[in-house]
Formats: sequence, C-alpha cells, structure tokens
Amino acid sequence: MILSKILRKEASFSPRVTMSPSEKMKLFLAVFSGKIIGMGMVIAAMIMLPGLIGLSANAAEVYTAHETAIINSLNTAWVLVAAALVFGMQAGFVMLEAGFARKRETVNVLIECILDTAICGVFFWAIGYAFMFSSGNGFIGYHWFFLQGMPATYGTTGVAILAHWIFQFAFADTASTITSGAMIGRTSFKGDILYSICVTGFIYPVIGHWAWGPDGFLALMGTPGHFLPTLGQCFRDFAGSTVVHTIGGVISLAGAIVLGPRIGRVFLRDDKDKGGLPAPHSLPLAALGAFLLWFGWYGFNPGSTLSAMDYDGIGRVAANTTIAACTGTFGAMILAYFFGLTKGKFDTSFSVNGLLGGLVAITCPCYWVSPLGSAIIGLIAGCVVFGGIYLLEYLRVDDPVGAFSVHGLNGIWGTLSLGLFASGQYGATGAMGADNTAPVTGLFYGGGLSVLEAQAIGSAIVTIVTFAVAMVVMLIVSKLPYPWKLRIEPHGETCEGGIDVFEHGSKAYY
Repeated sequence: MILSKILRKEASFSPRVTMSPSEKMKLFLAVFSGKIIGMGMVIAAMIMLPGLIGLSANAAEVYTAHETAIINSLNTAWVLVAAALVFGMQAGFVMLEAGFARKRETVNVLIECILDTAICGVFFWAIGYAFMFSSGNGFIGYHWFFLQGMPATYGTTGVAILAHWIFQFAFADTASTITSGAMIGRTSFKGDILYSICVTGFIYPVIGHWAWGPDGFLALMGTPGHFLPTLGQCFRDFAGSTVVHTIGGVISLAGAIVLGPRIGRVFLRDDKDKGGLPAPHSLPLAALGAFLLWFGWYGFNPGSTLSAMDYDGIGRVAANTTIAACTGTFGAMILAYFFGLTKGKFDTSFSVNGLLGGLVAITCPCYWVSPLGSAIIGLIAGCVVFGGIYLLEYLRVDDPVGAFSVHGLNGIWGTLSLGLFASGQYGATGAMGADNTAPVTGLFYGGGLSVLEAQAIGSAIVTIVTFAVAMVVMLIVSKLPYPWKLRIEPHGETCEGGIDVFEHGSKAYY
C-alpha cells in the first residue's frame, strides 16, 4: 500500500514532453518516410526473392550446364539410395516367408528367394529392361537388349540409365519374390526355375511396359491418337500397386490354384475345429521381416519420384506410406479380434499382413493423396487382407503367407483408391521438382468419375491378362516330366524333413 502511494506520487511529478508544431511535423515526416521505405523494401523482396531462390510457379527456370550436371548427380544418387532400400526388401521377404512357413519348408524358402534374385538379375539385364522401358510400341519395347545402345540418362529424369536399371531390377525382383509366397511347400526347385524365368523375363516386363513404358498404351491412354482417347485420363500407378504387387499377387494365385494345397492341409470349410492355416514356425522371424519390408518401402515409394529435387513430394510420399501402414495394422487386427479364429485375441499374423496390405495399397496413390486419405486407404487395406485370407480359405486355395490377399487384392484396391482420394493438389514429379499445374482430383474431392474409370480399366486389363498368362505358364510347367514339373513328388512333402531334405538335403535347424 505504501509503495503504491509512493509510485503514484512520483508519477504525478513526471514531466510532460511538449513539442512545437514544427517539431511535430518533423516527427510525422520521419515516421511516415520510414513506413514508406519499409513497405518498398517488402514489395521489392516479394518481387525479387522468388526469382533468386527459384520459387516462382510461373517463370521458366533456366539452368547452366554445370547446374544441370549437379541436379542430375543428385537425382542419380537419390535413386541409387532408394534402389539399395528396395533391394534390401529381399531380406524382409525371406524372413517373412520363412517365418510364416512350416519348419520343414524353411530351407526351400531361403534358396528360392536367392534363386529368384539371381534369375531376375540376369534376365532383366538381357531382355526384361528392354521389354519394359525402351521405346517400341504400346505393348512392348524392343531396344537396349543386354543394356546396349542406351542413352546416358533415362528419358527426361536426368538419372543415369544404369542407376535406373538397378532401381527397376529391385522392383522386378520384388514381383518375382511375391510370386513364390503362395506356392511354398510343394513347388519343385526346377519348376521354380522355369516359372521364375517366365515371370522376370517376360510376364512382368511386358505387362509393365503397358503402364510404365515410354509409349505403353495404358500410360498414354486418354490422349489423342491412343487407347480410349475420349476418356481424357491416363492410367496412373506411381510406385507399383498394379505393376509390381497386382502382377506378383495374381501370378502367385495362379500358381497356388494349379499346385493345389499342401498334403495334409485342412481348411475351415472342411473342419471348423482343426481347419485353417498351419501355425507359422517363427512369428519373431515373420515380424522382423515385415519391419524390414516397411523400412525398404521408404525407397520403394519415395524413390519413385526419381528426383531429389522434388523434396515436397518425397516428404509427402514418405508420410503417406507411414500412415497407411499404421492404419492397415489396425484394420486387420481389429477384424481378427472380433471375427477371426482367435476371437477375443490380438492376432500377430493378421497384424503383420495388415501393415503390409496398407503399404501395398498406398503404393499407387501415395503421391496424390493427403495424409487423411492415406489413413483411410490403409484402414480399408487391412480389412481387405482379413477378408481375402478367409475368402481363399473358403475356396480351398492354400496361400501360406497371404500373398494374394496382401499383394493381389490390395494392389487392386490401392489402384482404385486413387480415383477416390486424389486430393486435387498435386500433379506430376519431375527432374527439377514438382509440376502441379495439372493436379489429379478424385471423386471424393470433386473430380468426378474420370480418374476412377481410368484406374479401373487399367487395373482390370492388367489383372485379367496377368492371371490368364500365368495360368497358361503354370499349367504347362505342371505337365512337364519330373523333375521339371511344377510340383514335387508326394514323397517329397511327406518324408522326414519334408521338402527341405528332399530337394536340398539340409534342414534349417539342427
């Protein structure tokens, strides 16, 4: 109280500053001039800075040869890093498939994955890359065999063409490895050699050319003079929900159908008490494999920009990939908890396949959707995994790892989801950065049905043709004399040590 009185008393004696009219005018002019100068500096900065730091959306940017070389080097380095991540997914596939298999099938899984990679490398070098990525016609490329006669960089990407080959080899290897997942435990090793050659040398690259080739008929669909010109939309598959996962998943389904189930396999439709997939021999191995696959997907999806300059696109794709994997886990886990065989329990196998289903589904639309859209896409993908696994169980198709449900069905769902959830903000990636002048807009964002229609047409064509060709290949191989036929002898499955000892003379565990 005393202090407040003292302060009020001192304030009452504070001297008032008085100014003459001329001094007031000088102060006014000084303040007004400062504001005008400040506004001028702000306006000048707004005009000049975008040009200096390259943020202008409309101005055409011109780069010197030295700057272009630096940008090309950065893009090439980014693609090589992404290729290493995608190739590292092979370790994840080995662990996932071996973990879900029975103990007596483990060695067979290991050597098949190694063999598929070796076959893919040779045939993608000799003919696969030429069929898929060289110019030709709407159905197949016919240049660059054995990587001869190629330009220094791939198209307009600025990426060294051999770096692009390594990146795409890792993708082809993924499709090949997916194929073996539904055929575990009863495929002869030499039969595996034959169908792997067909997949990596012909089926994957030729059909892949349709969507990803420089003149593929699905890539150019909707443009004047090409397939369905009045549609006005091309088929889009940013990182391979259709090209990699649907193709791999559908081939695996064809193989599982032709092979038939493993000896002794009991389905739920036959016995509700004893039916269902045999228990995985190592869930820790399968879960670790799933996490390695998730890690590799950060090369699979963000790397498909082929551009280190599209920093915004890379970040968005990585975030969408993460969110879809998380919600995919929830989708499969929740359905398994309420409706699965382990009702009232949280099932690890479904959770693992749910996160993979989310990753597969977001692979196509990851560049064009928002985080909210990716969350919904992933959640539905987890539900698709659950439904697909029980659908095959009802149809008596033996798919030990859920390859068709995870990759085939969610490859289709992810491709269609672009036509629903494309947010209308993003256009195309490019060597120098993003080009959003022609954004892709899905049905739920006011874009109508055109994008969805294009996606449905492309997905249907790839799915149907792949399944038909794969069935022919599998049936032909299944009719060959042993040991080249598709399925091993019954004794090879039932003998002590199973297919591991019969085909490879060793066990995984002693």
